[in-house]
Amino acid sequence: MNIRAAVTRAKHAPMILEAVDLEAPRPKEVLVRVVATGICHTDIAMRDQLFPVPQPIVLGHEGAGIVVSVGSAVDKVAPGDHVVMSFNSCGECANCHVAAPSYCHDFFGRNFAGARPDGSSPLSQNGIPLHGNFFGQSSFATFAICHERNAVKVSRDVPLERLAPLGCGVQTGAGAVMNALKIGAGQSFAVFGTGSVGLSAILAARVRGAGTIIAVDTVAARLELASELGATHTINATTERAVERVMAVTGTGCDFTLDTTARPDVIRSAVESLTFRGTCGILGASTPGTEITLDAMHLMTAGRHLRGIVEGDSTPDTFIPSLVDLYRQGRFPFDRMLTFYDFDKINNAIDDAEHARSVKAVVRMPSA
Repeated sequence: MNIRAAVTRAKHAPMILEAVDLEAPRPKEVLVRVVATGICHTDIAMRDQLFPVPQPIVLGHEGAGIVVSVGSAVDKVAPGDHVVMSFNSCGECANCHVAAPSYCHDFFGRNFAGARPDGSSPLSQNGIPLHGNFFGQSSFATFAICHERNAVKVSRDVPLERLAPLGCGVQTGAGAVMNALKIGAGQSFAVFGTGSVGLSAILAARVRGAGTIIAVDTVAARLELASELGATHTINATTERAVERVMAVTGTGCDFTLDTTARPDVIRSAVESLTFRGTCGILGASTPGTEITLDAMHLMTAGRHLRGIVEGDSTPDTFIPSLVDLYRQGRFPFDRMLTFYDFDKINNAIDDAEHARSVKAVVRMPSA
């Protein structure tokens, strides 16, 4: 079928809306009419070749839409179902078998290769293959082919345009708190960086009953929103020393901290903000080869921990519907972060996301 897609053709260049051909779904694939797609900083990083994804390519990995048709071996979803598309995984490796798909042994191949595992792409132009299958979806398009494993069925009573960011950014932040760090009632938590991932972590910490929730950022408007969404304290790192302020608030440091920036200096501050036996999680997409410098004695003598987190340690099939339920109950108002753009304004949306003018940009596809 002929669709419209935003094609990334060059580093740092605007995406171009073009006519693209999309194959019919293969046996384990699903054809989705995309309603909306969130813009994640990973898309920007891929555009700018911080990771060497092949170009030209159709990016987009926070798609939500309606199932049009399914392959002959699909039984998880059916035409008419509402779905959120998340990250892809193989379903066969040791980690997939123990419900840890975000640590799939073929995670990079299934999400960043710009092709299916067999090297093919569902996208083409004038008979020439076009790189696709990004995060198993390439959802900066009016229609997308995803895989049965990364199609998550969701309730029909919540607008799909609001649910799109659950596929990556929101589940990453919320899952870091709920699944990876497992923050408990009354415990203290500080998040460094209050974009959509950090704010999702704050929302989740409130759901988990954390006693002290500290937001650290350099953008005053985001710190104000963090307070509205559940932060008990805010720290503007442009005018305050973050570690000193955390210690002043908590006495000995936080039980948990989370870095969303991928900046080595900020990660060090997050670790230095931990109390005895505290844990810092890191989840930002840093450039390969980035190194972190820490005080070994500070880390070791108090039993502190540093751990990586991918996609919030989530199993999307269960975690995304649980976030939808929390949203319907009014306990997880992540839609406060969203700003919507028409698909033909995708480059405006990306620019606003890149320069912190919007917290979470979401592009809406034409309804026809």
